[in-house]
Amino acid sequence: MSEKIKIMTISDMPFAPSGVGTQTRYIIEGMLKTGKYKFISLGGAMKHPNHDPIKTEEWGDDWITFPVDGYGSQEIVRSIIRQERPDILYFMTDPRFWGWLWEMENEIRPLLPMIYYHVWDNYPYPTYNKKFYESNDFVATISKVTDDIVKTVAPSVNSMYVPHAVDTDIFKKQDKDQVTEFIKNSFGERYDPDANKFIFFWNNRNARRKQSGSLIFWFKEFLDKVGHDKASLIMHTDIKDSHGQDLEKIINHLELTNGEVLFSQQKISPDLLSLLYNAADCTINISDAEGFGLSTLESLSCETPILVNMTGGLQEQVTDGENWFGVGLKPASKAIIGSQDIPWIQEDRLSGGKVVEAMLKIYNMSEEERSELGQAGRNHVVANYNFEDFIQKWDEIFTTIYSEYGSWDTRKPYDGRWELKEIV
Repeated sequence: MSEKIKIMTISDMPFAPSGVGTQTRYIIEGMLKTGKYKFISLGGAMKHPNHDPIKTEEWGDDWITFPVDGYGSQEIVRSIIRQERPDILYFMTDPRFWGWLWEMENEIRPLLPMIYYHVWDNYPYPTYNKKFYESNDFVATISKVTDDIVKTVAPSVNSMYVPHAVDTDIFKKQDKDQVTEFIKNSFGERYDPDANKFIFFWNNRNARRKQSGSLIFWFKEFLDKVGHDKASLIMHTDIKDSHGQDLEKIINHLELTNGEVLFSQQKISPDLLSLLYNAADCTINISDAEGFGLSTLESLSCETPILVNMTGGLQEQVTDGENWFGVGLKPASKAIIGSQDIPWIQEDRLSGGKVVEAMLKIYNMSEEERSELGQAGRNHVVANYNFEDFIQKWDEIFTTIYSEYGSWDTRKPYDGRWELKEIV
């Protein structure tokens, strides 16, 4: 290959800690290491201090990121496509953010193929997404649930299951003394390592579907049963996120201000995040909808078992169908909710009593039992969600699409999905 394949990406800012941003960065960095690619990225879904183009010291002109509001606009996409002439357009997150982009399908796809990395949380089958799926040359699916949905709703679309991955060289078992020192430095007097408290960890955005407030209320019920000096809940999140609850007011109301609930609010590197997972005895995710759930996968990679709602991609993390790597709770209710853009989707809610029971189950396990769960979880991650297979799969996707679909002068005939009919 004489020239590098140029890929334009649109997603969360690749340098941001969100699952979409993290996975996009993993893909980009993995492809760049092959020496076969160049990237132009639109980084959105956050407030930017400025909108100046960003280059990294390591990759220079091979990766240029433009900070954008939202996910960009039709004018920005048109401009970059015409100026940069990318060979492939890749974009990621759930469909409600991409209507404006699919409206440009008839402009984009005659020039270059569109690859969509699809996030979807739940059933019933979203038949209303069929037109969106068919507006792409290729759909990569983030979970087994998403993969089944795409193959059922739009069987004519070329699709493949490509789950999240973690860097198991970063997210791994760490030195115990190093972990203890990090937690002491992070929480000061609020954390006493000599108290030998049981630690639950929660690493999510403080948003409604993540059930952050519910977790704190239910954690208090757990403490009422075992003793308020026996456990702590560490929450790595923004406690006053506009899309979530005021978590500080909740802990003040519940009088959980003596180290029962500890907040980690600063953005930290993956290496330090790995130490937080290692400090925990169990990582929790009780979201009522979850496309995949990167934090629990990272936790398992660090040999820390998980407690999760059996929804979305969380199901395939906590069990492989035979073995369990923590506790998975079946939803107590499956409500159908929706909006004008999403007419129906299932919302999986847990009951507080079952969550408290699950906390007690993990808490009452011996250290050896939890260690065995964690080690099995690590093996599950290494076998099914490892970084090497993830990068190899994306390399194969990009090179195959580039070779078989072409771009610009080599673009294979594209007829689109529109018909012109004479009205008599």
